[in-house]
Amino acid sequence: MMEIRVATKNDIDFLMSIRLEMLTVVNNLPENYEHSDEVINESRDYFLNGDQITVLASDGDKVIGCASMSFIRIMPTFAHPTGKRAHLMNVYTRSEYRRQGIARKMVEMLIEKTWEKGATEISLDATAMGRPLYESMGFTDSTECMVLTNL
Repeated sequence: MMEIRVATKNDIDFLMSIRLEMLTVVNNLPENYEHSDEVINESRDYFLNGDQITVLASDGDKVIGCASMSFIRIMPTFAHPTGKRAHLMNVYTRSEYRRQGIARKMVEMLIEKTWEKGATEISLDATAMGRPLYESMGFTDSTECMVLTNL
C-alpha cells in the first residue's frame, strides 16, 4: 500500500538511507560509493535539528521516495513581509516508481505545509529531469538571484 507522510525524528534511519541513495543516484556514483562522514553526520543533524519538513513515500515497509523543504528567514521586504522563505530539495523517487505522480504528491504536500508556515516564496534547484514537473506546478525561472559559492 502506497503512503506519503511527513517524516518524524523516529524515521531517521529511513531518512538517511533514502538521502544517501538519492545522492548516489543523482550524482551518478557507483552503487557501493561511501559518502564522507561529514555528509553523513551533517545530514543526520539537519534531519534531527534543522528547520525543515521532509516527507517520505513508502510502498508497504519500503521507502521509495523523499522530498524536503528547508526554511530560512531573512529580513522582511515589501515582496516578502514575513521574511520567511523556503527551498525545496532532495526530491527523489526510486526509478521503478517514477511516472506515477509520487513526486508531485510529495511536493504538493510540502507546498501546502510551507504556505501554512507563512512562507512567501519557495525556490529550488531543478535537474533537467525534474524541471517539467516543477514547471507544471507553477514554478518559473528567476532572474533575481545571483550566487557566490565558497567551495
